[in-house]
Amino acid sequence: MGAAVTTKDDWPGLSPACADALNDFRRHLEAERDLSAHTVRAYLGDASSLLAHAAGVGASGPAQLDVRVLRSWLGAQAAAGAARSTLARRAAAAKVFTAWCHRRGTLACDPGLLLGSARRHRTLPGILRPGQAEALMDLGAAAAGDGSPGALRDSAVLELLYASAVRVGELVGLDIDDYDRSRRVVRVLGKGRKERTVPIGLPAARAMDAWLERGRPHLATGASGPAAFVGDRGGRLDQRAVRRLVHAMVAGVPGAPDLGPHGLRHSAATHLLEGGADLRSVQEMLGHATLATTQIYTHVSVERLKATYEQAHPRA
Repeated sequence: MGAAVTTKDDWPGLSPACADALNDFRRHLEAERDLSAHTVRAYLGDASSLLAHAAGVGASGPAQLDVRVLRSWLGAQAAAGAARSTLARRAAAAKVFTAWCHRRGTLACDPGLLLGSARRHRTLPGILRPGQAEALMDLGAAAAGDGSPGALRDSAVLELLYASAVRVGELVGLDIDDYDRSRRVVRVLGKGRKERTVPIGLPAARAMDAWLERGRPHLATGASGPAAFVGDRGGRLDQRAVRRLVHAMVAGVPGAPDLGPHGLRHSAATHLLEGGADLRSVQEMLGHATLATTQIYTHVSVERLKATYEQAHPRA
């Protein structure tokens, strides 16, 4: 499906110069950077908010943006109660926009280079203990014991999320041909449309085989196309359905924190590192662009070690 055609009416309240700039920025993000529709919407939302604020403080268009306007915009966001993580994301979006304006000659210099932003709080993700993850998989397998198509699918979804540590969007985007049962790997299209190949274990492969052979044929319709996972009506499985499934199944595990698909991804990454996997390999498996993103999982392990130490050591 092609990109939507945009007009000046897409940016009500902004000047023609601002609307033209945002439409050109959209085309840059879609055609040149090949970003996902979700990411494009986020960048455009932040850029349009910045330009609307700029107009309110006397800057008539992108050519009048400077670091004072950027700081004023972020200050207004902070005063309105925006979280540090939100401010960090909006500052990053503003820098992308001003850098693009500078490259195309709209700005003589890039004010984003002078913009500082608050660091995000590195909150530790909720994770399952290995025994809890095993109990969760057992719940899925027990439910699939009746052979119903939906239960076979749900068991395969749980197994694959934990075995491969893929994102929920990556899982529902899988096609049948993306699963290589002979090599026990799945081919995933991740962020930035970067492709990677991820291994899975024997239990996940068995669950996938059972679903594809005995479950999917009963639910697939003409609308299913090549989708590996389909919903009860035959269309490609929806992310929201996967989130509901994971939350509901995790609730059945004694002592487990409430978490969704991303919690299974966090759990898998942490368990890999605690089991001796090197950070670079886990980075490749998760599809992270930098090691810095993967390193939060080493932080999780250290924090758990510290908690154990403080509980157990007599002089902690």
